[in-house]
Amino acid sequence: MIEMHVVGVALDTKSGSPIIILNDKENRRALPIWIGSAEANAIIREIEKVESERPMTHDLICNILDTTGVKINKIEIDDFEEGTFFATLFLTDSKGNEFKIDSRPSDAIAIAIRAKSPILVSCKVVSAGTVSTDEDRDQEESEKFKEFVQDIKPSDFIKKTDD
Repeated sequence: MIEMHVVGVALDTKSGSPIIILNDKENRRALPIWIGSAEANAIIREIEKVESERPMTHDLICNILDTTGVKINKIEIDDFEEGTFFATLFLTDSKGNEFKIDSRPSDAIAIAIRAKSPILVSCKVVSAGTVSTDEDRDQEESEKFKEFVQDIKPSDFIKKTDD
């Protein structure tokens, strides 16, 4: 498993879909994952520390876990099949019982950043889904990727709602 962190959310200019971008600690590999608008909004709200009057879904999940004494140990983006990523939440209750919960990566990431839990990516996913951002190894691919995300700001995705 390789630990990664959220760099931000970008917009796919071809499809109009949001993409969450994860980087490894050395910033040598980037993992773009296409996600839904609601999940992009939830991730951006947490990154930018935008408060809402009432708990949003991922905040509610974290509140339930905190209240019941369940800790989010980590999340793993552990598989990639036919263009779909798969993730697992790893939880421990107050008695030490461990649980694995299947999740969409976007939801798992939204929860992990709220809980400040590690985001781990399997070697299979890294080899199948990442692009190089290491300029010494692949200058052209790196430049194309940097151009793609250069002008995107997280605030571009904050959707005004009537909460």
